Amino acid sequence: MKLSPKIVEDVRKRLLDWYRRHCREMPWRQIRDPYAIWISEIMLQQTRVTAVVPYFRRFLERFPDAASLARARLDDVLKAWEGLGYYSRARNLHAAAKRVVADFGGALPRSVEQLRSLPGVGQYTAGAIASIAFGLDEPVLDGNVTRVLCRLLRVESDPRSGATVRGLWAAARRLVPRGKAGLFNQAMMDLGATVCTPRNPRCGACPLATPCRARAAGVQEQLPRKASRKPLPHHTVVCAIVRRRGRILLGRRREEGLLGGLWEFPGGKVEPGESLPQALAREVREEVGLDIRVGERLAVVEHAYTHFRITLHAFDCRADNGRARALGCQRVRWVRPNELDQYAFPRANRRILQAITEFSI
Repeated sequence: MKLSPKIVEDVRKRLLDWYRRHCREMPWRQIRDPYAIWISEIMLQQTRVTAVVPYFRRFLERFPDAASLARARLDDVLKAWEGLGYYSRARNLHAAAKRVVADFGGALPRSVEQLRSLPGVGQYTAGAIASIAFGLDEPVLDGNVTRVLCRLLRVESDPRSGATVRGLWAAARRLVPRGKAGLFNQAMMDLGATVCTPRNPRCGACPLATPCRARAAGVQEQLPRKASRKPLPHHTVVCAIVRRRGRILLGRRREEGLLGGLWEFPGGKVEPGESLPQALAREVREEVGLDIRVGERLAVVEHAYTHFRITLHAFDCRADNGRARALGCQRVRWVRPNELDQYAFPRANRRILQAITEFSI
């Protein structure tokens, strides 16, 4: 990954000239507040810009600074995040805001080392905040930048291997122009998102087409190298819309792990040899300690997570006796149907709400 001084200067000039003409308009680019930039960078992790924009605006209206975010209940933070996915980001933001208030007087720290001490802030996010919010000469390396560098430098090795990652970080640092790191980093990210795309890169519109080694060799669409993907495992899952005296039972997931802190309808995976009603009765008994009568199926939802897929079957159920207890969850609560919108649900459970409103209580 050798970069001569001439190539470095050429890449810097070409990219910054292009960015001045083609930079994408985003609300966080109109704000110099480090807190707002931090929020945007966390939201942009593994999420498209178009999905982030409305969440970013609403989140800042609700939590305009670290102090207000730190004071908020986690349930309220998760509700504001609902639908954006990867909920550990919201939990980490909440925990990090408390750290910012307690350890840094409510102001986001400036150094990369201090930024990385915050929950949810890794090397990339720390570099992005440090360069964009504070003007420090720090590089970034996300998926878009990795793709640009692998093509620009014709990196044939696995971009996820330790040696290659270290080499890419070194190249990114070498390219950062002093005093303009924030602009350069954003230009690299925009180039990867809009021109140097994973499929069908628009090389004719790319400011780095001339120095790009992959394009010169005609292998730009083969880079970065991709490992073969294994089929995602599939699970059949059931959940119960448990009703009693006009209320519906919810359970709050434990804060650690997948979808931590969100509310859901009790249920779980179907084990081999079980029918759907049998699995549901067992799961509800294990999770909240109730014996239920399983009734009509209300909805079937297909949903994909990062590492697996599910088919979720939701059933109308009744529980006439017994006290609901938090056995396999953090908390239980009986809620009126018109109060369900106050709770943050996983996307798959959220899709069941319409079926609940259409079903006679």
